[in-house]
Amino acid sequence: MSLNVTLFALTSQLWHAYLVANAKNPQTQWLTIPDLMDVLGMSQSQVRRLIEDNFLAAARVDGVLKVPADFIQDGEPLHALQGTIVLLRDVGFDGDELVEWFITEEESLKASPVDALKAGRKAEVRRVAQALL
Repeated sequence: MSLNVTLFALTSQLWHAYLVANAKNPQTQWLTIPDLMDVLGMSQSQVRRLIEDNFLAAARVDGVLKVPADFIQDGEPLHALQGTIVLLRDVGFDGDELVEWFITEEESLKASPVDALKAGRKAEVRRVAQALL
């Protein structure tokens, strides 16, 4: 197989990963476990461990475990995500509820919590999450 064909196939797979959308939030781009393996350069067990250890949160979308693409920044999990995930789990959120909270615009933040985290507003996001207690 030529280099061009290989690069095209890899590029197509990555674009597919970023274009998978959820009906609840159509602008959300989703990554499956295999997509995350490619993007993060990790094995399946390492990716699942990131979810188990609260570095990432995943939800079932159409029966498939997926992570919002916004949870990945510069080829790794968004650093501010873990502490906020732990806080929300303490409140009683499960994976699906966590993901929904992160990607839905929060009125007091004037953005979704994940967008606020990406903008460096970790303390503000965690204050909002603590108010859920």
